[in-house]
Amino acid sequence: MRAPDRPPPYAHPARLILILSLAPIIGLGIGRFAYALVLPDMRDSLQWSYSAAGFMNTINAVGYLAGALLASRMIRRFGLAGAVRWGTLAAIASLVLCASSGNFIVLSFARLLAGVGAAGGFVGGAALAATIAQSRPERANFLLSLFYAGPGLGILSSGLLAPFVLQRFGPGSWWIVWWAMTLLSAVMIIPLLLAPLGGGAAIDRAAPTQFSVRPALIYLIGYFLFGAGYIAYMTFMIAYVRDAGGGAAAQSAFWCLIGLSAFVTPWVWRRVLALDRGGLATTIILGVNAIGASLPIFGHSPLLLAISALVFGVAFFAVVGSTTAFVRFNYPPASWPTAIAAMTISFGIGQTLGPIAVGAITDAVGSLSFALNVSAAMLAAGAILSAFQKKLEPPSKFA
Repeated sequence: MRAPDRPPPYAHPARLILILSLAPIIGLGIGRFAYALVLPDMRDSLQWSYSAAGFMNTINAVGYLAGALLASRMIRRFGLAGAVRWGTLAAIASLVLCASSGNFIVLSFARLLAGVGAAGGFVGGAALAATIAQSRPERANFLLSLFYAGPGLGILSSGLLAPFVLQRFGPGSWWIVWWAMTLLSAVMIIPLLLAPLGGGAAIDRAAPTQFSVRPALIYLIGYFLFGAGYIAYMTFMIAYVRDAGGGAAAQSAFWCLIGLSAFVTPWVWRRVLALDRGGLATTIILGVNAIGASLPIFGHSPLLLAISALVFGVAFFAVVGSTTAFVRFNYPPASWPTAIAAMTISFGIGQTLGPIAVGAITDAVGSLSFALNVSAAMLAAGAILSAFQKKLEPPSKFA
């Protein structure tokens, strides 16, 4: 395959990518995943079933899927940097709505908007981060990992905030948590709005490209299974910890361990992400992710739950990073937004179906443990399947 054109050098590539990582920090780390922290209180206060609680993440995933479908159009309209900024602003607007109403329809719309914004920010940010990273090929995989480790800061921040706000203000204070996370996100977005995020002009101007599913079908199915499997863990594990007797400190510690482990991802997976061998890197990382998700099956002990959080977290964001690495190795730069969007769509379909299915299983069986077993099994299946994805051969598989 023809090596991608090397973009002009950036003066501070690591700093620019860290600023770009604020988009998934807000859109994913806070806008999506912090829902798990307030879910138990929302479910109790608003008298939701597990199916209703799962629906809130399903509608968020529907928004994420819609945002991925619209991402290429957003990038052509606003450019890569514009798509990142507008998507992140939409995610913050969704937090305001979550804090303002307990109405199920309003909250559903807020979660939908959060998904659309997060996807726009993620696809644009990933493509721009890949462009910046490509200017330093010898460090490209490490630089890309900085972007994907970003949501760990959102998870860490919300984990230090939400459980203690709930403990301080008592039952029914979920809406105060949403306001606190809105203020936190408003502060975080400032560098993203002010930084000179120019670059990727060739991608901005590129004609729309069509993604051919067949050459990467195995990989897409594996990524679908990752989307369906991980979301159950991230949605219901705080409820699992609470049901096992864990108070605010235990819930915060568990969530913060997931966030903290994401910070070491660039160093842990640097060599694995450099493997240009089809789906091998994804298989290795997703396999570790499945092991982390399966550990709660064996008990509720604090040590076991802590190891689960660390193992799951260290692999979680690296799975997404391995997908961008796969795109970067197999497609020319002008096609990266389309290819990343296609991967995100597959992932989005999986995480759309995952929460509502797991919620329904929990309601039917009456056990979160059983649902989490299903989650771990889907992650393992995705890892196995990804191993069969071969490296794509030239010419580029875009029509």
